[in-house]
Amino acid sequence: MESRHLFTFLTVVEAGSFTRAAQRLDYAQSSITAQIQALESELGQPLFDRIGKRILLTDAGRRLLPYAQEIARMHSLAQQALHPDAELAGSLRIGAPESLAAFRLPGIIQEFRGRYPAVQITLKPGVCWELADMVRSGELDLAFLLQPETEYKDLRTDTLVQEAMALVAPLDHPFGLLPEIEPRHLLNETILHTEAGCTYRTLFEQQLHQHGVFPDPKLEFWSIEAIKQCVMSGLGISLLPLITVKKELEEGKLIRLNWNDEQQRVATQSVVHHKKWISPGLEQFLQLVRKHAARWREETAEFAK
Repeated sequence: MESRHLFTFLTVVEAGSFTRAAQRLDYAQSSITAQIQALESELGQPLFDRIGKRILLTDAGRRLLPYAQEIARMHSLAQQALHPDAELAGSLRIGAPESLAAFRLPGIIQEFRGRYPAVQITLKPGVCWELADMVRSGELDLAFLLQPETEYKDLRTDTLVQEAMALVAPLDHPFGLLPEIEPRHLLNETILHTEAGCTYRTLFEQQLHQHGVFPDPKLEFWSIEAIKQCVMSGLGISLLPLITVKKELEEGKLIRLNWNDEQQRVATQSVVHHKKWISPGLEQFLQLVRKHAARWREETAEFAK
């Protein structure tokens, strides 16, 4: 049994198709097909059911999968043992919404790059549902999501930190004098929104709509930085993750209104496909994520006091 056939088998499982597996491995699709057929011939059983354009693991494929993952893991460990000074290489494809890509991940990526400069990192932005689907399809190795705590049957999910939200306004906004902001106060207020599909925007709008509040006008921006600048200039108010406005609040450039964000509670979560083999590079990255997440939780608790 050739190890490269098993690696190809794992890639097909993760990618969800022969075509995407060929693209990831830079093989011709006929080569992927030939390798899987050779493995099936050796094992005497089909590993995939081809149903139209979809492929599904057969019972034999499901039974082979954990052994193939273990062989791949042992292969990497053997290489590390025989070449302990060899530089960790490869690539990582990571997805995250803008708020996390800009305010949570830079420190992790910087530390990781300092330790493993030969590992190529690709960071793709997107909204949460889109990023989760890209993990499912094998287009991403790992994604970070900002959403209400969610568990998936097909994704391994780790909740890293509960994120506070902040309804922010310019310094001279009259709402700053109110002991509490209620949805009715926002009826005639200009709301500056992130792009459609953003989880916390959706939750915010749902809460307002439940109270019969449909603010008009409302403005949509693709950039959190653009939203902050527009709020500071007096164009309107906005609900944003606290981490994205923490610096401006501390510097007195924005004010945080007394808004009950209970219905917009979100968490930063990491997700990996439940069938994915965790490569040495991905494992090291996840270890750094867990280390940084412990600090995030401490900082969030301190700032919320």
